[in-house]
Amino acid sequence: MALQCKRVAVGTSGRRAMDVRAQAVASPAPASAPMKTNVAKIAVLGASGYTGAEVVRLTALHPNIKVTVLTGDKQAGKAFSDVFPHLVAATNVPKLVKIDDVNFADVDAVFCCLPHATTQEVIKKLPSDLKVVDLSADFRLKNPATYAEWYGHEHAAVELQKEAVYGLTELYRDQVKSARLLANPGCYPTCSQLGLYPLLKAGLILPEDILIDAKSGVSGAGRSAKESNLYCEIAEGINSYAVGSHRHMPEIEQGLTEAAGKPVTISFTPHLINMSRGMQTTSYVKLAPGVTADQLRSQLASTYEGEPFVRVLPKGVVPHTRHVRGSNYCLMNVFPDRIPGRAIVISVIDNLVKGASGQGLQNLNLMMGWPETTALLQLAMFP
Repeated sequence: MALQCKRVAVGTSGRRAMDVRAQAVASPAPASAPMKTNVAKIAVLGASGYTGAEVVRLTALHPNIKVTVLTGDKQAGKAFSDVFPHLVAATNVPKLVKIDDVNFADVDAVFCCLPHATTQEVIKKLPSDLKVVDLSADFRLKNPATYAEWYGHEHAAVELQKEAVYGLTELYRDQVKSARLLANPGCYPTCSQLGLYPLLKAGLILPEDILIDAKSGVSGAGRSAKESNLYCEIAEGINSYAVGSHRHMPEIEQGLTEAAGKPVTISFTPHLINMSRGMQTTSYVKLAPGVTADQLRSQLASTYEGEPFVRVLPKGVVPHTRHVRGSNYCLMNVFPDRIPGRAIVISVIDNLVKGASGQGLQNLNLMMGWPETTALLQLAMFP
């Protein structure tokens, strides 16, 4: 979807822009191979992790989806509610099985919630007619050399990587509709790019000296047992991690470079916050000559007008992570910095929903030709 990027937001055409955006959200995907049934049968690979559980939670309200396969090699044979008791009411889902025991001939689409590196080996063995939403990082980076540099090994499915569509939905909606293999963005890249991409595209901020201060809830580290995630290690505090080396940096730079039309190198530091869910990115940017912070806010408001899940808050209102908890929404706003010529862009999401499984479902809706918002209009939980 082409961004509406202009130096000054257009006020008189707002209603028309909303109508156009609404049509884009509801329009069907290009024709593809027919589904095997009227309701799509979905496999969730790696369903014993947090993102897999979120896929099951969200799709429980989806009229066009039936989850028929759940894999979790270490939990194979267990009922899903034994692994995730909060989903005890999800009685229509199967038991967990090992991935090697799955018959993919009876599946229409796959959510891949497996760890990085594992995913590429699995996906390249899947039937080529399956639609795949991959929540790992394995297909996000377009350059295989960049992937090898940041993930420490060569990519094992380079041809598939060339096919993959990057699924930051609001920015690449048209490409998502025709995708067969969808690389779902990381949580930090989603939160930061939604706020910065339109501003760089419009030339309202400079591509140098972009500083991103990012904070995430502990669920972003996954469900596996780690000493650093124990209660006593994280409670009553905050700590930085992967300082100067976080693997989401090249993904963010890839998108921002595309927006700016020239190389963009960011300074990015993530922090672990004592909360289960939530993510905030606070980005410090240089204004282009003659541009004000109000113009940045107007540009974001114009770009996302009519978007179902991205909201620019009223002037002066600070986004809070607690106001997106459990939802697929992204809230953002822009503030003038006390340093002349600079501004501060704040975005918040739920890292497990808009930052992972929710955006994945948003993308699958488009890929399957369903309304984009299907099963995703839940409002945030508060308090």
